[in-house]
Amino acid sequence: MELPVLGGIARRALDQLLKNPYRTIEVRSARNVIVARRLKAREKLFLTYETPQDITRGTEGIIAEVMKIEEMEQRIPWEESDEREITVCRIQLRLVGLGKVIEVSSEGDVMKVKVREMLPHEMAMS
Repeated sequence: MELPVLGGIARRALDQLLKNPYRTIEVRSARNVIVARRLKAREKLFLTYETPQDITRGTEGIIAEVMKIEEMEQRIPWEESDEREITVCRIQLRLVGLGKVIEVSSEGDVMKVKVREMLPHEMAMS
């Protein structure tokens, strides 16, 4: 299956999704916000700890289904940045399974991967 990618997701967030099949994550990086804005409810996506430039054939991660998406602006202290606001997308997810990348492609600004679903004993993420 071909899925859009959220990369650079904290290992803690991935572990929590594995333990509890429903989880809401917040993404702030420009690349992940662009992907999140294009997602629709019931669509599947691939989440991984690896940063986008390190995602290659063999990268392991989680396949999840989008339940709900919410976009918001958050103000940040002026001492921390030259900007006053950042865009944050909250994505409620449902765990579908584990996956391994077999091919990487892109569609405009969105990285997509062909993923093979895996059984838990095949994963090296832990």
